[in-house]
Amino acid sequence: MNKEKSGIKRRTFIKMLGAAGVGSVASALNRPVVTDAAVMQVDTRSFGSTGVQVPILSLGTMFDTGANQLLLRQAVKWGVTYWDTAQYYNRWGSELGIGKYLAKFPEDRKKIFLVTKSSRRDPGGLTDELNDSLDNLKTDYVDLFFAHGVSNARNELTTEIKAWAEKMKSKGKIRLFGFSTHSNMERCLSHAATLGWIDGIMTTYNYKVMTTDKMKRAIDLCHKAGIGLTAMKTQASSSWGSTGTQTPEGMALTQRFIDKGLTKEQASLLAVWSDERIAAICSQMNTMTILKANTQAAVDQERLTASDQRYFEVEAQATAANYCAGCTATCQGALSEAVPVGRIMRCLMYSRSYSDHYRAQVEFRDIPGSVRDRLTAFDYSKAEYSCPQNMPIGRLMAEAVAELS
Repeated sequence: MNKEKSGIKRRTFIKMLGAAGVGSVASALNRPVVTDAAVMQVDTRSFGSTGVQVPILSLGTMFDTGANQLLLRQAVKWGVTYWDTAQYYNRWGSELGIGKYLAKFPEDRKKIFLVTKSSRRDPGGLTDELNDSLDNLKTDYVDLFFAHGVSNARNELTTEIKAWAEKMKSKGKIRLFGFSTHSNMERCLSHAATLGWIDGIMTTYNYKVMTTDKMKRAIDLCHKAGIGLTAMKTQASSSWGSTGTQTPEGMALTQRFIDKGLTKEQASLLAVWSDERIAAICSQMNTMTILKANTQAAVDQERLTASDQRYFEVEAQATAANYCAGCTATCQGALSEAVPVGRIMRCLMYSRSYSDHYRAQVEFRDIPGSVRDRLTAFDYSKAEYSCPQNMPIGRLMAEAVAELS
C-alpha cells in the first residue's frame, strides 16, 4: 500500500485551511435563532416524478420511538413528516413506537410520508414482512416500501419483485416502491434508472462521495428517470482509522463552520441540500437537540459558498483512508475468497460512529462463524491496492474481530 490517491497531503491541507484552534461545537448550537423555533416549518421538494411532495428533512428512527413520543409530536409540528423506519430498527422496536404514536394521533397519519423496509428478496417474504410492518405501525398502507440494503441491483431487483410491487400497489398496501443501498451505490443507481419501475431510492450520499464522477452520473441518471432520491449517511463520520478521535483536518473544517455559526453536522446537511436533485435527507434524530439543530438548518437554508464546498472537498480527499465509500465490489472482487468486507465496515460504523456497540456485535455475529474465524488469516493486500480510498483493510478487519467478537 502505496498510492497517494488523495493527491493532497496533510501539510498542504492544514496550510489551506489554517491551523486555527477549535472551539466548542456547542457554541454553534447556541447561536441566535434566525427562525423562531415555535413556527419553524421544513420546506418540501418533489419526490422524483411521483407527484408527491416530501419534506427535505426525514426523521430516521433507529431509536426507541416508543419512549420518544414527544419528539415524534414535535417533528410533526415542525414539518419533519417524512419518517423512515424498519421492523428491526432499535432492536425491533421502532415500528411499534410509531404505531403507538399513530394510534394516539390518527389524524397525523395523512400528514406523514411513512417508509419501511424489508431485507427479503422473495415475494412471500416481502408479503410477510409488509403485513407485519402494517400491523406494527397501526396503518393499512405505507407511502414507500424499500427492498433494504441492495448491493447488486441487477441481480436483486427481479421481475418477480416488480410484479409483487405492482400487486401491493393495486391492493393499496403501498403507494411507492424502491430500495435502499449502502454499497456499490453508483452501480445500483445507474441500473435502477434503466428499469422504469423504481419510484424511490435511499442512498449513501455525502460530501465525501457526492463529488465523484461516477456518483454524479448515477444521480443524474436517476433524476432524469424521475426517481425520488433520499440521501443518508450524510454526516460522513471519519472513524474507521481511529475510534472517534477527530483528525486535524476535521478539526480545522469544524472550526470554519463554527466561525460561520454552524456545526459541521449542519454544514454537512447543507452541502447535500445544495444538490436540488436530492429530495430529502434522512437523518437519525433521537434527541430534541439534534432534531432542532437539523430542522433549523433545513429552515434557514443558509447557502454554502463555493469556498465552503471546496473546504469539504479538500477534507474529503485528505481523510479518504478514514472513510469507507461503499464500493465493496472493488475490494471484495479483488479477494480470492468471499469476505464480506463491506458488511464488516458497516459493523465498525455502527460501533464507532453511532456508538451502538450492541447492534454492531449483533450484525457482526450474524456473519457465519467459518468466515469470522478466518478474518485475520486472509491476505488483504490486493483488496487494499484496489481500494480507491487507500484504506488499511487488513488492519480494520483485525480490529473488527478484536472489538466485536
